[in-house]
Amino acid sequence: MTSLFKYKKGTKQKMSKYNFDYLDELEAEAIHILREVAGQFEKPALLFSGGKDSITLVRLAEKAFRPGKFPFPLVHIDTGHNFQETIDYRDEMVERLGERLIVGSVQQSIDEGKVVEQKGKNASRNALQTVTLLDTIEQYQFDACIGGARRDEEKARAKERIFSVRDEFGQWDPKRQRPELWNIYNGKIHKGENVRVFPISNWTELDVWNYIRRENIALPSIYFAHERDVITRNGQLMAASPYLNMDDEDVVERKKVRFRTVGDISCTAAIASEADQIDDIIAEISQSKISERGARMDDKVSEAAMEDRKKGGYF
Repeated sequence: MTSLFKYKKGTKQKMSKYNFDYLDELEAEAIHILREVAGQFEKPALLFSGGKDSITLVRLAEKAFRPGKFPFPLVHIDTGHNFQETIDYRDEMVERLGERLIVGSVQQSIDEGKVVEQKGKNASRNALQTVTLLDTIEQYQFDACIGGARRDEEKARAKERIFSVRDEFGQWDPKRQRPELWNIYNGKIHKGENVRVFPISNWTELDVWNYIRRENIALPSIYFAHERDVITRNGQLMAASPYLNMDDEDVVERKKVRFRTVGDISCTAAIASEADQIDDIIAEISQSKISERGARMDDKVSEAAMEDRKKGGYF
């Protein structure tokens, strides 16, 4: 274990044949989808956030295309308010893989006057990513963007097809979706349109963690229990950071926490946890009655917060 990344400890546990076959089936489906993207699109990209789901996608891409190079670059839409552990992980991973990384900067979008930074105590840059993402897609003429969204995360994401078409304005219409029968994916699009592709759409949070354990994948250390300065805001534990608009009402406490999901630091909450190894995390998730995105403040703006953002071009 290093100061930034944490690896699975202990001997590899024996898994039942049922679980092993199940993960193999999920893996095979995802690899098939990645190869379909490579075969059907001219300029695809893999959106990489530094979170466990996009890290899993990178491992799947290695299995799909090695020993050759990836047929797409990695694209990170950087809010400028990320966890440093995530950025460090991203840079080390890209260097190890020898793959191309494209970074879209939300700060640049702000500087160019394309978006206006939010004000107030609960201000976040998370929603501003949409404009930066659409500009990056247009700049590089990407016709397909691969992402790690899963249907179990949130009800709007549960509506998505694996090949999800966006119009020439980057917008998603939940009523305009294509049937996907017998694992046949239709990537035909008109000029200006693009497709968002979700190879692990049928996976659950628990599936991802079981796969990470099986594949011995290193993750940013913030996924594991560690001590951190936090404040309690709207009932959630938020990392104390200069990126949060803190005032005299915010009391900084030192707690042992971990993060189930990784996003902009201003909207990603931690959970109190003692789970500092993968087996402990899997046991914790198995018993949890709160969804993974229950720790994302941006999803609590309204009942349809995620769907509204997706309609506007959010990933």
